[in-house]
Amino acid sequence: MADASSGVESSSALLLRRSPSAQQHYARCASHARDELHSFRACLRWMCVDHSSTARSAGSWAVFFLLAVAAPSGVLLALPGSAQPRPFEGQVQVSLTMAASLAYLSLHELTRRGLRRMLYLDRLRRDSEDVRAGYTVQLSRSFRLLASFVGPCSLAEAAYKVYWYCAAAPFHSSWWSAAACAIEVASWVYRTAVFFMVCILFRIICYLQILRMMGFAHEFARFADVAAVLKHHRRIKDHLRSISHRYRRFILFSLVLVTASQFAALLATTRPHAKINLAIAGELVLCSISLVAGLLVCLHSAAKITHKTQAITSVAAEWHADVTIRAFNNDLENPDPELPPPPTTGYLAPANAYRVAPGDESDYYDDDSVSDGSLDESKFVHFQTNNSCFEKRQALVTYLENNRAGITVYGFVVDRTWLHALFMIEFSLVMWLLGKTVGIS
Repeated sequence: MADASSGVESSSALLLRRSPSAQQHYARCASHARDELHSFRACLRWMCVDHSSTARSAGSWAVFFLLAVAAPSGVLLALPGSAQPRPFEGQVQVSLTMAASLAYLSLHELTRRGLRRMLYLDRLRRDSEDVRAGYTVQLSRSFRLLASFVGPCSLAEAAYKVYWYCAAAPFHSSWWSAAACAIEVASWVYRTAVFFMVCILFRIICYLQILRMMGFAHEFARFADVAAVLKHHRRIKDHLRSISHRYRRFILFSLVLVTASQFAALLATTRPHAKINLAIAGELVLCSISLVAGLLVCLHSAAKITHKTQAITSVAAEWHADVTIRAFNNDLENPDPELPPPPTTGYLAPANAYRVAPGDESDYYDDDSVSDGSLDESKFVHFQTNNSCFEKRQALVTYLENNRAGITVYGFVVDRTWLHALFMIEFSLVMWLLGKTVGIS
């Protein structure tokens, strides 16, 4: 009995010693109450968009219909006919409700698979610790980023509603006016928060792909194994295809909805004998700015990950040219004294052979790439002199040139050309609206 009890105690001590790594592995593989998504789930419950159980899903749908549909419609119908007119109120409420409905349905479809699959945490086991740590930090900052978008819009909307109810006094009782004002502000905050929530989620997932591309670029620059590069690139392509499939409807319908809302606002403000000022059309301006900001967050995130993914082609072509030129220059007839003589299959260059001098860095990266780290900071470069290795490198470069990965919307790659064109269209519409309302042109 003593031996058995001592064996049980020793096995328990062994399990206790292994518990940290086991808990860490368990946290990456399955969900539990105190994992890394604990605060994320709490924020979803506070926003009333949690669909983890049947009861919470029913409560979430009830809150959505109450705040997104019933509250604005009820207040609009309850206002007396003698109240100061709000000619753009119907257009604002319809635009916000449609945007919130689109975002809520998209969020419901995404969360139905589970939070870990929605955030691609189930695929992080193959990634490095740097990718996991960076993605965890970004997840923890997601709701602060959401508050930075929703907070200013909500404060401006609250100030506008308070001003309108104090100046117009539509109800005889101040309590009724205060209740109607609070209901309208709560409905506005809820709808804009739901719309921005999906935009921030898309941005977070694109940030994960950027972290993977950074790690892939560093591995490529250090090892440059053709088979490993092909395998890793195909894996990234599959991930981007999955992201595009999940979010393409939201991006496309958001683009159509926001553009149609902007054109409708311009038609309403430019009609003959239209009385336009900040007190009357201020809410229309806030609605337009909020919707355009959410759309641009999605487009910028998609264009950024597309650019980072396609930049690998430049790195592969530069590596292929460098390897080929140095291999021919360092042959037996004209050896390079700084490098050891090459064997029959190839050689490994020293660590400082091709470091870039300060001020001579390549200039084809944009400003966003400075904080992400350069793609060609190599410590070792494999040089091959036989034709087989040359053909492998050439095949790799050809493959990357003809298989440009990125975020796609029904076959169309969302790159910087899309971003610049759509930004100019939406920005022009918003500035035109601001010029008609507050005099900004």
